[in-house]
Amino acid sequence: MSKQHPVVAVTGSSGAGTSTVKTAFEHIFRRLDISAAIIEGDSYHKYNRAEMRQAIDEANKRGENISHFGPEANLLCELGGLFKEYGKSGSGKRRYYVHNEEEAALHGRPSGTFTDWQDLPRDTDMLLYEGLHGAMVTEECDVAQFADLLIGVVPIVNLEWIQKIHRDTSDRGYLETDVTKTILRRMEDYVNHITPQFSRTDINFQRVPTVDTSNPFIARDVPTPDESFVVIRFRDPTKYDIDFPYLLAMLSNSFISRRNTIVVPGGKMLLAMELILMPILKRMMEESRSTTRLVA
Repeated sequence: MSKQHPVVAVTGSSGAGTSTVKTAFEHIFRRLDISAAIIEGDSYHKYNRAEMRQAIDEANKRGENISHFGPEANLLCELGGLFKEYGKSGSGKRRYYVHNEEEAALHGRPSGTFTDWQDLPRDTDMLLYEGLHGAMVTEECDVAQFADLLIGVVPIVNLEWIQKIHRDTSDRGYLETDVTKTILRRMEDYVNHITPQFSRTDINFQRVPTVDTSNPFIARDVPTPDESFVVIRFRDPTKYDIDFPYLLAMLSNSFISRRNTIVVPGGKMLLAMELILMPILKRMMEESRSTTRLVA
């Protein structure tokens, strides 16, 4: 952890709402004049698309399982090393995973491959990671220890499955049966490696639908933000001086469900994130710039 070069890690699977968090951070960075080094979690996968398919086939032949949720398919120690290096010196390396043809044209690499490793931009104020493993801890690697702020974004599991099925069939052209098989194949790793991270995060944003999602495999539509609530849990509200009365006043129809938990309408998720994270990041940057002046 570092006051001079803070590291913020947003943990959540694709479709969980991490894109909303990214938008909130972009707004805050612009208002506070923060220059951030952005790290995409997919760039720390161990295998490219073709290699991953081969690894899955080989694991199946051995009667084993491998998925992007688990440590075997990711460069976790390298990710922890990046957090540690950035916290010490504000430097490090990153690459990109090329998801589709649009990104292939941007990076000049085939879809399903990685770009080369490159140095992070110089003189950034903060590192922002968005991916699956920001709060990961294994016997070999402790990624979470090097983050200054850990944020979890996770819908209830049925909603997460609905979002994945809808996205992969509509946007990526997969068959529904194949997406279902992927969900089942990754379930053990999800339980063992993704879920425990949300007990380590400082703030969790959990989206809960208010419509029937009891059978996610037959759902035709993804519940809209207005058809859901967002449960926001703070591990230690005093650590960040969370002002619950202020949040209740600013977020209409919100309420306190526990001493460390506020529930807000789903359509207010972006606003809630900005109201909560703005003062936290502002304080982090004030401490960072003060430390920089002392060092200088």
